[in-house]
Amino acid sequence: MGEREEVQNNNNNNDIEIGVERRGPSLSSSSSRSASPESRRITSSSLKEPLLLPHDAKRTNQTSQLAIIGANVCPIESLDYEITENDLFKQDWRSRTKNEILQYVFFKWTLVLIIGLGTGFVAFFNNLAVENIAGFKLLFTNSLMLKDKYFQAFAAYAGCNMVLAIAAAGLCAYISPAAAGSGIPEVKAYLNGIDAHSILAPSTLFVKIFGSIFGVAAGYVVGKEGPMVHTGACIASLLGQGGSRKYGLTWKWLRYFKNDLDRRDLITCGAAAGVAAAFRAPVGGVLFALEEVASWWRSALLWRTFFTTAVVAVVLRTFIVFCRGGQCGLFGEGGLIMFDVNSVNPSYRIADLLAVIVLGMIGGIFGSLYNYLVDKVLRTYSIINERGPVFKVLLAIIISLLTSCCSYGLPWLSKCIPCPASSGDQCPTVGRYGNFKSFQCPPNHYNDLASLFMTTNDDAIRNLFSSGFDKEFQLSTLIVFFAAIYCLGIITYGIAVPSGLFIPVILAGASYGRLIGTLLGSLSDLDVGFFALLGAASFLGGTMRMTVSLCVILLELTNGLLMLPLVMLVLLISKTVADCFNKGVYDQIVEMKGFPFLEAHAEPYMRNLIASDVVSGPLVTFSGVEKVANILYALKTTKHNGFPVIDEPPFSDAPQLCGLVLRSHLLVLLKGKKFTKQRMAIGSNMLRTFNAQDFDKAGSGKGVKLEDLDIKEEELEMYVDLHPIVNTSPYAVVETMSLAKAAVLFRQLGLRHMLVTPRMPGRPPVVGILTRHDFMSEHVLGLYPQFQPKK
Repeated sequence: MGEREEVQNNNNNNDIEIGVERRGPSLSSSSSRSASPESRRITSSSLKEPLLLPHDAKRTNQTSQLAIIGANVCPIESLDYEITENDLFKQDWRSRTKNEILQYVFFKWTLVLIIGLGTGFVAFFNNLAVENIAGFKLLFTNSLMLKDKYFQAFAAYAGCNMVLAIAAAGLCAYISPAAAGSGIPEVKAYLNGIDAHSILAPSTLFVKIFGSIFGVAAGYVVGKEGPMVHTGACIASLLGQGGSRKYGLTWKWLRYFKNDLDRRDLITCGAAAGVAAAFRAPVGGVLFALEEVASWWRSALLWRTFFTTAVVAVVLRTFIVFCRGGQCGLFGEGGLIMFDVNSVNPSYRIADLLAVIVLGMIGGIFGSLYNYLVDKVLRTYSIINERGPVFKVLLAIIISLLTSCCSYGLPWLSKCIPCPASSGDQCPTVGRYGNFKSFQCPPNHYNDLASLFMTTNDDAIRNLFSSGFDKEFQLSTLIVFFAAIYCLGIITYGIAVPSGLFIPVILAGASYGRLIGTLLGSLSDLDVGFFALLGAASFLGGTMRMTVSLCVILLELTNGLLMLPLVMLVLLISKTVADCFNKGVYDQIVEMKGFPFLEAHAEPYMRNLIASDVVSGPLVTFSGVEKVANILYALKTTKHNGFPVIDEPPFSDAPQLCGLVLRSHLLVLLKGKKFTKQRMAIGSNMLRTFNAQDFDKAGSGKGVKLEDLDIKEEELEMYVDLHPIVNTSPYAVVETMSLAKAAVLFRQLGLRHMLVTPRMPGRPPVVGILTRHDFMSEHVLGLYPQFQPKK
């Protein structure tokens, strides 16, 4: 199962560390800036009545510890990207042979190879299934229409869509609610250091694959691109954690990767592979991971993601060649979207740049409005989804019926158009491919609106990007199609089915882009198909707010390298205009879902504060050799994940910070029962008893939990030496450091805990602990409302 349940705490409500590792009623031996050296150790009396100053007692962090994962509200926690440099880790590192180091490097490259192979295969299977299911549905509907059985055709069309919609929504509602939606916001939050139950679990992977197939085949205005990013991340997570014991899939040879740092790299590769698989754009996949989802990047990761996406491209290309022989059923031109617009010479004049600039401005305005409406719809749907799985399925059925009515009903409003004499394509179209759908029209006529609605989303994009026949679609058709897709895309995103935003945005953008190209006519040298591409680029820039990755993805998607300058221009303009109104759609969704996301920059008001201004109390610390009862009581009554360890005489001349110990490591240590009756250090004996692998992060639900401990009454009064498992080099800042600097440092290092130390001697060695929730605006502005931005 994904890393979700490998929580470092227990599964009962008292022990789950939901998002942040601290606050709550303290059991502290040392409160922020208030505890004397004598009170620093946890004793029975101090546990009942902690010594707190009134100021510290009031300063608690009230930020939410819940977030919406897919279509479900779940507790969240932080990830441990920091390497725990304790005695066991150092011993293990010194003992590693050159052969073991080479083995680690080899396995890491092997894993990214498997991620690429797996993601490529899933993408092919996804497209193959969608094309065949949707193809059968459309051919059956078309056969009934050819017999003038129009009502039966609608019943068959809407019925097929409803069955597929129920299957997709049922999987999400009852098996894995985390699989609903795009998945990109969840992957983005995970790579920022936020974990939650079942974000990347095997059940989520299963539902994401089949739910996406059913949802896209059901005719929803959704894409499979976002779900493919989530799918790639799930595959990487499953491999990186060594499989799943719950589902009988475990691989002990992957013990090297039982840590959040290596898994983060693998999941970044998986996300890049998902984009490469969805768009057949390997370079675009790398840039998408760099620009949009990854919070940390380095050159070694660049090589691995590029290798992964290259493998995906080879796998997809192999399957495409295989299917050209007709062995893949109805899988043909569609599916693996590649919209070639390179058949016309893209010559343009300076005057055309004005049209491109206007197109970019329109994309920015429409994109910002789209994001605003999506946010409102998601908030409304979250209220409905909270009422239970039945309501999730009912909502999906309603949207399915509405979509079917629009797709089947709106083409009846369009008049039949005579087939163009100069067209090289067959008119009207026979079968499910082509630009000229007959629908209800007489011979040698076609229905242009049906050519966009009564087909798969991929084929509709291909039709809009087609060039050479300017009057193929009427102005009224493009207006109606744009309005319908714009509205359906907004109300569809947020129902309990795996759904991507790329395809609806490309469809809407291409329709108004082609509309503008048709209006300009002979005033522009650009083909209407190129205007459709530029319109799609402008709407993508206005919603997603990406530039480099979108530009490369569109170029790889359309083979339109000669259009590079205009695509760059329209993306920059649309993003600039849209940024004046709101954030990008994924940033908005991350915020709406409640993820405590750390931005790359600090808020301006943080420069007016220092680190100690936001530290919440009270603080729980342990001695280097601590009584078992004190540790057990602290684990039972707090949600803390990290505890500072302070050495006192006789283990040091004066109280001094020894390091930080994690909750999961304490649980393993207590289960091992290496206790002593006297308060003494036995670190060397423990190094022979335990090894570093005993404290590796466990897979889903496999870690030691508090209820697994069997501590006898007489053992409670014994002592345990914490020194071998204490991270002796935790990151710490002085209490007078600017909060802005501390926030940037915390984010760039990928920390979960940051210790705050006093500036002056003679005080307790630790002032407090900063975690990601301490940098959230909700917490900081709650303490200092005078810094609230003026509206």
